[in-house]
Amino acid sequence: MNSASAGPLDASSRSDCAVRVWETSPGEAAARTINSKVLRLYGTALRAEIEASLAALGASDLSLALDDQGALPFTLRARIETAVRRLRPETRRTIAKVANGPNTSSRRRSLRRTRLYLPGNTPKLFINAGLYGADAIILDLEDAVAPAEKDAARILVGHALAAVDFGPSERMVRVNVGAAGLAEIEALAPLGVDVFVLPKVETPAAVAAAHDAVLRAGGQAGLLVTLESARGVMAAAEIAAAPGVVAMTLGLEDYTADLGATRTADGVESAWARGQVLNAARAAGIQPLGSVYPAIDDDAGFARWVRRERDLGHEGVACLHPRQVALAHAALAPGDAEVAAAERVIAAAARAAGGVTSVDGRMVDAPVVARARRVLASKEPG
Repeated sequence: MNSASAGPLDASSRSDCAVRVWETSPGEAAARTINSKVLRLYGTALRAEIEASLAALGASDLSLALDDQGALPFTLRARIETAVRRLRPETRRTIAKVANGPNTSSRRRSLRRTRLYLPGNTPKLFINAGLYGADAIILDLEDAVAPAEKDAARILVGHALAAVDFGPSERMVRVNVGAAGLAEIEALAPLGVDVFVLPKVETPAAVAAAHDAVLRAGGQAGLLVTLESARGVMAAAEIAAAPGVVAMTLGLEDYTADLGATRTADGVESAWARGQVLNAARAAGIQPLGSVYPAIDDDAGFARWVRRERDLGHEGVACLHPRQVALAHAALAPGDAEVAAAERVIAAAARAAGGVTSVDGRMVDAPVVARARRVLASKEPG
């Protein structure tokens, strides 16, 4: 009997479900078996969702068994679609852009202090993601997803984009490298992705291919490029100037591994590369963004590292845990004295109307004004 499954086998996987579908024997009715801790309350709704999902996939003739651990409808739809596609690869796509849905309008931001990574195949982390306060949420299809689950993660992220309200956070998706990533971009670009994160970028051609994929799909997403090798860093200027790029960062773990170096607390082994990326980003007029801090439980070390990244010129950092978001915002925020000084510079420059002036005994010229504007732009919104 041909069958296929999707979803975690672990019964403790909260807010998720496991689905198995199989070909029904000739002359038999399609079976439906539902095991759910909320069956008494939501059994009718679960059955209706199952039938609607199978019908949309043209698969009502399949038998189905569901083991539910409190999955929301978008997760149930995604797991059913994954199982059906695994059994019948020719099945048509069912995710559609939701008119007037929560994530259909672009929320591209100019402030990207924090971007929080969430594994793309873990729906329980999506549900409250908009409450974490990150400037951007990254739904990760690359390193955080096992190779055998890449298809499931892409389908789940698509359904989440169409159904989950991520609040004011910019919606980012980190795709895979090469042809797989281009296919993910084309599938997800119409669903409200604001920025695609491109990993392991080494050439401008790779960026151009991703930008073309966004346009083919009718999306409006920008591109955040990640340089993770010596070859990528050497091409930083050309990559930063490629079409569609809005920001650039350095993937320190992969970069130091490519060098054969050890990642240290002071970052001496990657100082030259960070300078290259920062200069390339500024020269191209895009945002330089800091990498992740690997020690999730070291809050003090994380705060020191964020301040160092800010002082180097980075406009934001990546976070691996929701707790790091508030810590990063506090470490990146200018102090009251710094804000007051910047406001005095802007006011004096306005009074001078292009002429020479000074503030606090220091001459105010164009670079000083630009730095003051950057300080004010980095203030906490509101």
